[in-house]
Amino acid sequence: MPILDRILKFIPNVRKPSEPLSFRDKLKWTAVIMSVYFLMFSTPAYGVSTSTLKLPIFQIINIIFASRAGTLLTVGIGPIVLSSIVLQLFQGAGLIKIDMQDPEQKGKFQSIQKLGAIAIAIIEAVIYTGKGLVPLISPSFFGIVAFQLAVSSICLIFMDEMMVKYGITSGINLFIAGGVSYAIVTGTSTILVNEAIQALAAGGASALPNAILAFGPLVFAVIVMLISIYIYDIKVELPLAFSQFRGVGGRLPIPLLYVSVIPVILATTLIASMGVWFTYIAGASGSLAPIAHFIAYYQQVPTGTGATAPTLSGGLLYLISPDFPSPYSSTYGGIGGYGPYVSFLASSTSPLYIPWGSQGILYVPEWVHIITYTLAIVVLCVLFGTFWVEMTGQSPKSMAEQLQEIGWQIPGFRRDPRVIESVLNKYLPSITVLGSILVALLAVLATLTGAIGTGIGVLLMVGIMYMLYQQLEQQHMLEGMPALDKFLS
Repeated sequence: MPILDRILKFIPNVRKPSEPLSFRDKLKWTAVIMSVYFLMFSTPAYGVSTSTLKLPIFQIINIIFASRAGTLLTVGIGPIVLSSIVLQLFQGAGLIKIDMQDPEQKGKFQSIQKLGAIAIAIIEAVIYTGKGLVPLISPSFFGIVAFQLAVSSICLIFMDEMMVKYGITSGINLFIAGGVSYAIVTGTSTILVNEAIQALAAGGASALPNAILAFGPLVFAVIVMLISIYIYDIKVELPLAFSQFRGVGGRLPIPLLYVSVIPVILATTLIASMGVWFTYIAGASGSLAPIAHFIAYYQQVPTGTGATAPTLSGGLLYLISPDFPSPYSSTYGGIGGYGPYVSFLASSTSPLYIPWGSQGILYVPEWVHIITYTLAIVVLCVLFGTFWVEMTGQSPKSMAEQLQEIGWQIPGFRRDPRVIESVLNKYLPSITVLGSILVALLAVLATLTGAIGTGIGVLLMVGIMYMLYQQLEQQHMLEGMPALDKFLS
């Protein structure tokens, strides 16, 4: 499209370094970018009430979007990921056709993605401010708050691009890991430790057991970490031989979590983004109200400043959302509150408005919410995992071509990329689906047990840190062997 091409010319790009950066230089750039991120993460937006930070609606959004409600990073990385999701869906549906192996078309794809992220950042900044998701000190601050949130999110888009070109890994990954680490540290120190101190101060025979039970969310977080690390170490190794040198061979490791945590990031971001975007239908009236409430029903929750903010509490969107209460919340028993929490999940209901007939209300048990959410996150993870493998050049065909170019072949077979592809087809599709299901179920387990930092957050942090460890190990090895680095590049 000629008009789109003209618009893309005005989208700025971060230039690549003129010469390859050393590992130490990459670490310096990473430290600088993360310092700027945490500075924005800790700076309240001018004109926003600080009580926003206490709104429950932001708990999962803060983790997934690497954001912090009420600060400059209220919108976070949501626009980046959502723009990527939309383009992947268009690409998968055949609405757009871009050859990711062609550098020129790949660059155009990235520019379109960046343009979409900028547009979404502006729209979401207006939604957050205009719909009361970030309560204002005064309505007169609407424009300046929306401007701050939009500009900060756009800056984050270019910080992510800078991290990719100058840092050690993706900016999105480190932003999420930084936000989750912050949530775990602050949650442990401000919630769990205080609960334990209160239990000991209460005295009695149950003081010590209650103090220990107060750290239940932290224990579950550690359990999820250990399970994730164990699964990450499970892999299938295919034997390889180097065609140019006899006797030189190796193995191609295919991890069980071949898709890593990318599907969970994309699936949860899509659900969380829908929760934000559908706040526009919260105030629907007339004939549209039943349909709007059937899709997503919002209740107005007080923010502490005399205003209210819409909170998702029913409808189809609620049934596929990870909106479950925290077991250590005072509402569900406080210290050692897993008993009342389980009772709540077994007996509580949520409203589902029926838009046809008498337009009545069907109260759905919370266990239906658990099952629906589990199925939704599994299906979305499988879909996004499959898309991600195709889009990033890790499909059997792409991997076979890459191995062929380097000079590897399967021992006992002729040197032909079709042979390698046929062998990889026996493993990669199945591992992609199985890995997507496993990572989805881990996220569900961690979410339902109320792991500190949110279950999905803990899972993402472990996956991101594992990937980072592998990348650091590889970069360190290549820096010590420049000949190998030059050969592989």
